Amino acid sequence: MKKALLLVAHGSRQEEANADLYHVVAEMKQLGQFPIVEAAFLEFAEPNIEEGGRRCVALGAEQVVLMPYFLSSGVHFR
Repeated sequence: MKKALLLVAHGSRQEEANADLYHVVAEMKQLGQFPIVEAAFLEFAEPNIEEGGRRCVALGAEQVVLMPYFLSSGVHFR
């Protein structure tokens, strides 16, 4: 079964604030534990979670593992 990892961060209107997630996605791809690794955001940035999941499926994922990537315990995390 081809698995995808979808890392989900809060998201920001400032692109440089979202860059950290893309760095982690690149590192996870290098590790090779998942054939598909994508990024998604809860709000303020694209792709959103639904779009990220669709992207994984379009790339051939039969199962998508969502992993929250929140650096602090804010309202959404609690």
